[in-house]
Amino acid sequence: MGVEQNQTLALLIDGDNVSSKVVEGLLAEIANYGTASVKRIYGDWTKPNLNGWKDCLLEHSIQPVQQFAYTTGKNATDGAMIIDAMDLLYTGRFYGFCIASSDSDFARLAARIREQGITVYGFGERKTPRPFITACDKFVYFDVLNAPETNLKDTGAEDEGKRTQTSSRDAKPKSAVLNRPAIDMLIKAINATAEEDGKANLARVGAHLAKQAPDFDARNYGFPRLTDLVEASGIADVERCGENPTIVQVRLKPKRGNI
Repeated sequence: MGVEQNQTLALLIDGDNVSSKVVEGLLAEIANYGTASVKRIYGDWTKPNLNGWKDCLLEHSIQPVQQFAYTTGKNATDGAMIIDAMDLLYTGRFYGFCIASSDSDFARLAARIREQGITVYGFGERKTPRPFITACDKFVYFDVLNAPETNLKDTGAEDEGKRTQTSSRDAKPKSAVLNRPAIDMLIKAINATAEEDGKANLARVGAHLAKQAPDFDARNYGFPRLTDLVEASGIADVERCGENPTIVQVRLKPKRGNI
């Protein structure tokens, strides 16, 4: 997916199950996809569990929406978020919606928004149910947003050249770990997007990976960029050409294309 800073986004946060500790990383990530002109967080602000959010709402210009619990054990916040999301959707003003929650109740909402041709970015914990994850175009885990900055120094950000690159291309994060399912998925994506000469544009590879698994992210494996993940996997040759932006092409090494 291309990143254009004039793309207007709506950010809706489920205050009942999102910690205020993720707010800076969350907003920084969303800035890579566009501009959040609407930023709302929902919850019962009379309850002590939302106290952590109160200090950062003004700082980040997030509008709190009060929703009292109608009965014990029932979550009225979800309903308020869904109603507002549909109201915003029908304005036709938004390129995409950012839904921050680990609740499977938002799976149908995400699917409905996508039916309108609108992009959905999901954010949540690792425990987020698969139905919500797969209903999104892209899903990012909170722990990735709050990853130590040392893992990202001098390596730049990925998104296939859409973010600003910094100096060293050779730095590798210490916590980088690849597993077989990730490698298999990467091989399939390269095969699916390769041209007749066997080369595949890494941006297209990344887009194909997102279609296979919305939560596929190089950072989940300890790599700041998809380029770093491909190089570390050893399954493909990486070629860079051009500047601003740099175009990255990959080609599977001999005898690695069949799985």
